[in-house]
Amino acid sequence: MNNNDSTIKFNVDLDKSKKVREILSEVFEALNEKGYNPISQIVGYIISGDPTYITSHNNARSIIRRVERDEILEELLKNYLNQK
Repeated sequence: MNNNDSTIKFNVDLDKSKKVREILSEVFEALNEKGYNPISQIVGYIISGDPTYITSHNNARSIIRRVERDEILEELLKNYLNQK
């Protein structure tokens, strides 16, 4: 029997941040490969919610829908403000 009184710290925000970064990277690459301006397309998706701003190439449209748009915006804003 293991009698371990230590507490394990679990940080969901770090996992969420990593997930959002990975998703944005994959989607960015797919848009770039298809010749789109990835920034403009992702902004269009975030503002409108219309998934057709994201190419279906490499399953990017399905991938970006794994996270909510507000989570994407939150992570982008956090990263922008942390760089100042």
